[in-house]
Amino acid sequence: MNRNIAILGSGNIGLSLAKGLIKANKYEPEQITLTRRNVMALASLAEAGLGTTSDNAQAVRNADIVVLAILPQQLNKLLNEIKPAIRSGEHLLISVVSGVSCEDIRKQLNMDVQVVRAMPNTAIAIGHSMTCIATDKASAESMAVVQSIFDTVGITVQINEELMTSATALCACGIAFFLRSIRAASQGGTEIGFHAHDALKMAAQTAKGAADLLLQLASHPEQEIDKVTSPKGCTIAGLNEMEHHGFSSALIKGIKLSAEKAGALYTKES
Repeated sequence: MNRNIAILGSGNIGLSLAKGLIKANKYEPEQITLTRRNVMALASLAEAGLGTTSDNAQAVRNADIVVLAILPQQLNKLLNEIKPAIRSGEHLLISVVSGVSCEDIRKQLNMDVQVVRAMPNTAIAIGHSMTCIATDKASAESMAVVQSIFDTVGITVQINEELMTSATALCACGIAFFLRSIRAASQGGTEIGFHAHDALKMAAQTAKGAADLLLQLASHPEQEIDKVTSPKGCTIAGLNEMEHHGFSSALIKGIKLSAEKAGALYTKES
């Protein structure tokens, strides 16, 4: 029997997670409660049978699993608000808050409670998230529960907690990096003669095909690149020109900087 779940902070990730759980027939609508300061924004979900409220503590009291889906700067205030409702031996907390450790959450609550961190990305909205999960001392059973939840909205990988900030940069911020590269490719397509909407469609589908080659064939990028590059050909000429202008190094540096920034988002001020 599934347990009740409260999603505190119903932004894009929280809403997508709720919809994914229902679509996968993992939870009934009445088992999920969503919270938001402006509860009227959740009216359509309330009509679909989900619980909606602006009272975070009440949502926690009625739940067994609590998803913290807010900004890092809002976390301490929220934890102070729900602390009286937390049952340390019963509740499982799932945090999708960037840069906040399991220990940070327990310290702010001043109680021993199971915490699992999850880092999905915005492709959760279409069921194609790359979600990394980690914990410091939650049980294997709790980790299995969290994995089953996020498996409904994409692919899930368990990693060590010290790598969660890196996962934020590579997977969550990474969506924007790949979108920007697709945008750049479409602009190149427009410059060589295609209408903008055609160029974007062609670039996006080409990027999707490239990713699927790696995922479905378990291949390496260079192995697939070699299949497209011939001696003195146009592909290698284009690749080398991009590398001369720092394509790979720029992407690597961007990911490293995003990881540094992600680790500093959480302020310990109440």
